[in-house]
Amino acid sequence: MLRVVLGEDSYLAREGISRALEAAEEIELVASGGTLDEVLQAVERLEPDVVLSDVRMPPNHTDEGIRLANELRRSHPAIGVVILSQHADALYALALFDDGSDGRGYLLKDRVRDQAELSRALLEVARGGTVVDAKVVNELLAVRRQRETTGLETLTDREQEILALVAEGRSNGDIAEMLVVTKRAVEGHINSIFSKLELGEPERVDRRVKAALLYLTEQRS
Repeated sequence: MLRVVLGEDSYLAREGISRALEAAEEIELVASGGTLDEVLQAVERLEPDVVLSDVRMPPNHTDEGIRLANELRRSHPAIGVVILSQHADALYALALFDDGSDGRGYLLKDRVRDQAELSRALLEVARGGTVVDAKVVNELLAVRRQRETTGLETLTDREQEILALVAEGRSNGDIAEMLVVTKRAVEGHINSIFSKLELGEPERVDRRVKAALLYLTEQRS
């Protein structure tokens, strides 16, 4: 039996996915949680074979699923992780596979409706394989084609410096202290970065997260 921990904060979605998992003869759902901390605690307690997690969960509803996968890569490298997302966002996929694609999967939530396909994905990831939704592959190819026009080349040296610190996870206050400038100056530079990268208003991917992922993507090209 493949032992699975589920991470999903929506009650209705969690119930639907749980039923799909419980209907699979080769899969045992051993626990579920609605927050990043709850899922990590379940993993520590139960040592599952695979974690199936929404890409966004409390506390911040940004990239908790990606952070979960990265944390488990360090603390429990044998545990596979399959990320579920409502949208085919290539930047999330790039972040998920940043530390390697073995034992990792990225699926759209629509795939959950096909219990057999979901089971195959979980089994493949548990064996150390990789599963990527076809729609996400198309998005990844589009990102590769657009790398020359990300807008990063329009940033000033100072903006590049600040974006690099954002990508390290630094807060505005930390950046201001490190560069010996005011916090308001940092906020001004970050707003300029958002504008030049044409990130617009906050959407399903937090602008700060998206800017950092664009930067990291360019560093790997």
